[in-house]
Amino acid sequence: MTRKIAKTGGVFAVAVLFATGGGAKSLQAAPKGDRYEDHGSRLHVTKECSKYDGTAGSFCTISSSNVPQIAVGSVVIYDQAAGIPAGMLDSNVVLDAGGGNRAIGRCTLDLSNGRGLCTFSDGTGDLAHFHARVRVSPPTDGLNWHWEGVYSFDDGF
Repeated sequence: MTRKIAKTGGVFAVAVLFATGGGAKSLQAAPKGDRYEDHGSRLHVTKECSKYDGTAGSFCTISSSNVPQIAVGSVVIYDQAAGIPAGMLDSNVVLDAGGGNRAIGRCTLDLSNGRGLCTFSDGTGDLAHFHARVRVSPPTDGLNWHWEGVYSFDDGF
């Protein structure tokens, strides 16, 4: 709750600075390109799921990633089985990049269209303080699922 209040206060302060003319230059000079507003850097990941069978503990393997800490060969392990609730995958996940580098999150997917959302809230090793919000979309090539979103490494303290 404290964190949310702090963010809201920051937005208010920026709005006041912008409205009064102070800080307008710094808003215009915000980084572009691979940054997505103030939410973090763009994340583009593909994963192939030939080892995922819908049971708890099954996994998908990262086949491409633009995030250096999420190397090709990293795995996404699903803690809950698909179909609970009916027609959905709603599972805690562990993104395991090997060597003790892991991120924890949650993925929810509509099994009827293959679209969903994954969020990551923290991690260990190279993925410590990893935060991400990604949209999931089904394979366009019959093999690789897509994650598109934003990520950051923010200790929040």
